[in-house]
Amino acid sequence: MTAVAKKQQANYKSIHEVIRHGDVIQLEVMVKNGAGINEVEPETKFTPVHWACYVGALECLHWLLWHGADTTDVTPRGWTPAHIVAIRGQDACMQALGNNNANLSSKDDRGSTPLHLAASHGHSFTMQTILRCGVDVTAADFNGWLATHCAAFQGRLGCLQMLCKWGASADDVDNGGNTPAHLAAQEGHLPCLKFLISNAPSFDHVLSARNDHGETPKDLAHRFYKSAVVEFIDNLEYEKEHAQDEENLAFPAHVAAYKGDLYTLRTLVEQGVININERDEKLSTPAHKAAGQGHIEVLQWLVEMGANMEIRNSSNETPLMVAKRFAQLACVKLLGGEEHDDVDETASTNFSDEEDYPLCGLAGDSSDSRGFTRDEKAKKAARSRAYRKIEDLERLLEIAKSNFHQLGGELAEDRQKHKEEQESKRAISELETQLEFERERREKLESQLDDYRAETSHLNLQIEELSYALQQANGALAEMNIEKPRRKKKGKKKKDLSGGTFIRRTFD
Repeated sequence: MTAVAKKQQANYKSIHEVIRHGDVIQLEVMVKNGAGINEVEPETKFTPVHWACYVGALECLHWLLWHGADTTDVTPRGWTPAHIVAIRGQDACMQALGNNNANLSSKDDRGSTPLHLAASHGHSFTMQTILRCGVDVTAADFNGWLATHCAAFQGRLGCLQMLCKWGASADDVDNGGNTPAHLAAQEGHLPCLKFLISNAPSFDHVLSARNDHGETPKDLAHRFYKSAVVEFIDNLEYEKEHAQDEENLAFPAHVAAYKGDLYTLRTLVEQGVININERDEKLSTPAHKAAGQGHIEVLQWLVEMGANMEIRNSSNETPLMVAKRFAQLACVKLLGGEEHDDVDETASTNFSDEEDYPLCGLAGDSSDSRGFTRDEKAKKAARSRAYRKIEDLERLLEIAKSNFHQLGGELAEDRQKHKEEQESKRAISELETQLEFERERREKLESQLDDYRAETSHLNLQIEELSYALQQANGALAEMNIEKPRRKKKGKKKKDLSGGTFIRRTFD
């Protein structure tokens, strides 16, 4: 390994080549030997930071940023390292630049910011990192294009949806009066156009907009022979002319699926009132309605019941396509779709320049495995070096804090700690006071409990005495009842009913 390392070291002709190989150890050696961390390569006009961002050499980028490498250097095309990261889709490198306060809003010679380039190349995760750093979503290039125009023009549906969620307006126009819908229709990107229509107050609001030449999205689709877009717009116009009440009682299952009323839909299907694949006047099934509104429970039940998910409506859309159009990602996943954008393998040439190093491919992006890669052993060694750096910095930080305290200084964390200690003491004091109060209350309750126990004991004794007296009385009464029949009954004297002696008298 040592011989190989020495051989590689001998073959490195410049600091740029070291970074292209991701060798952070040799990078440190070369800088100590006099190589400049902001040295520009003559052929590509790239600085070491540009190359680290291009190949995705994250550890080298960290080392360069830590040692003060300039992140504002630009190529002849006007690209800063942030522009290179946006084109390549290196999410971790973009986070590193943002954490080191790099300017993520700088413009190239066409006025494009890294946000424009990330949207054009379909790197939604990189674009989200840029937005989280506070970049203005309404920034325009020299043609008046916003990031939404770039995403619509290139057909990057995921990026377009994310921009709208971050507050971008679909009504913004460029220098020619074109909205994102004009560009999507012009290039034939039907999913983007459908999303813009579904996100608008009405489809007329999008389709009736005219640019500075008086052209609507349909006119541009006609001019550039985008038949699918023209057919879709014609169907929308036909539906408008033959509009019916949204809650059509002729299709109660569709209304139930649209509202997410699973109970009603299940009742209608199980009772045989409607067929599970019944179509309405727009050839849509209940699955189309549920997918468009994101009613995942209804859609799950339809799938379990064997509903046909390959049926297409009058707009030639399956339920999966409807879910994608309305950005219902849970329904898309349920129906077997992918949540990420379909990235074109051929990079756009709108931002190429002969003077710059050709940026072909999307190294570091999930759609392409090309670019700088490291084996597991090298990654482990890089993490070990990073951890040792953390330990060294923590030790130096503790020494600096100790020196500051010795000079009589007080850090903000010390004041916060003192404040927390005071609050803790106050809380402890309050709790101790409350505890003392509860202790006294407990003693009073225990005293009352003792009194109640004594009174209860006295009452129990009285109850026992009364019970004994009652038992004695009951025994005496029982004995009297037994002796009473044995007593002899006294005879009664007959009454003299004669009334006395009758004396008969005669009178002479």
